Amino acid sequence: MREPAFWYRPHSPLSHVLFPLGALYGAVTAWRMQRDGVDAGIPVICVGNYHVGGAGKTPTVLALTKLLRELGETPVVLSRGYGGHLKGPVMVDGARHTAADVGDEPLMMARDVPVAVARDRLDGVALAKSQGATVIVMDDGFQNPRLLKDVSLIVIDSERGLGNSQVFPAGPLRAPLQAQLARTDALVLIGDGRAANDVAAELAKRDKPELRARLKPNADSVAQLLGKKVFAFAGIGDPERFFRSLHASGIAVARTRAFADHHVFSQDEIAALAADARREQLTLVTTEKDLARLRGRADVPEGIVPFAVQLEFDEPAKLRQLISDHLYRARERRFSAR
Repeated sequence: MREPAFWYRPHSPLSHVLFPLGALYGAVTAWRMQRDGVDAGIPVICVGNYHVGGAGKTPTVLALTKLLRELGETPVVLSRGYGGHLKGPVMVDGARHTAADVGDEPLMMARDVPVAVARDRLDGVALAKSQGATVIVMDDGFQNPRLLKDVSLIVIDSERGLGNSQVFPAGPLRAPLQAQLARTDALVLIGDGRAANDVAAELAKRDKPELRARLKPNADSVAQLLGKKVFAFAGIGDPERFFRSLHASGIAVARTRAFADHHVFSQDEIAALAADARREQLTLVTTEKDLARLRGRADVPEGIVPFAVQLEFDEPAKLRQLISDHLYRARERRFSAR
């Protein structure tokens, strides 16, 4: 969906009109979040966010799985497969699945880590454990009580923050902020902005750590685009962040076009992008997530360059200690309960 502009304005008549609906939606979600989840039997790390839309969860999941492997763990990512038609449980296979099958994010992540897609997360847990998982990393699902979470990391874009801090549909929040803060174990702030500093301060009062990180462009992607004029397009939660990253990397962005998150490109849209780029002698560039949705389609022109990024933490040792401590406590709790 494309986020309404009024979500990120301090005051809007429309948010006031929708406030009662947001209050009802938030009350139901907050009530659901208090329910006890089923214990997976192995540690479960949830990477989520407080609000609708993108914030950087996927790069965070990939950075976390890399760290877990360094710690000697065998992580499997668990996803609902948003945008895909397969209900699962199924292990994502890039050789036979498309984004229409399993969703764009699982397909993209599966190049680096095993990914189980399941509408029912308990079915996904069973599949992940059958693959030898020692840790499950949930991609989203923070507000869903179905599965017991041993640690919940909340990702926020520090430039955008939480908008007007109202609950959907009056604003971007998925549940009242206080209900979500209560179940947060650590905050991951991406970028150098200050829009989420109040949230970080509130969590600090609860002795919950703040982890700063930033998205770093892949050197090969940058080298491939330097000296060229590009036409950048993206259908992600915050396309403007992608466009800013290109500019910041010294890439000459001649044109941009933004689409809604998880946008399914029509044949006409692809043809128009290709025609405009050809006419103006521009190189088409998009995100890895968008390219995952385009792979395997006969109508997609050759030469679209994916702009790869990875998340780097300012204090990787702090993240390593946090995860190590939570894994130890999770296993100690299960051992003591025997």
